[in-house]
Amino acid sequence: MTTAPWFLYMVRTATGHLYTGISTDPARRLRQHNGELTGGAKALRGKGPLQLVYQQPMTNRAEASKAEYQFKQLSRAAKEQRISEQ
Repeated sequence: MTTAPWFLYMVRTATGHLYTGISTDPARRLRQHNGELTGGAKALRGKGPLQLVYQQPMTNRAEASKAEYQFKQLSRAAKEQRISEQ
């Protein structure tokens, strides 16, 4: 049985804030966050339009969760650097 790859992703809000998360389908997750589908994060409600600005494939959920934690510890400047390198 093959499982879908996991992704670390980042979304930019209309005001420029960055939200980091993990998902097996970042495009679907963005639609959820934008309110097109149910299940978006409460932290992003009313903050749209949202833009998917970064995604990085991971081998499994555990790796994605660790990367998410580490990514959230970065400064905004470091996150912006990662976005520009993609």
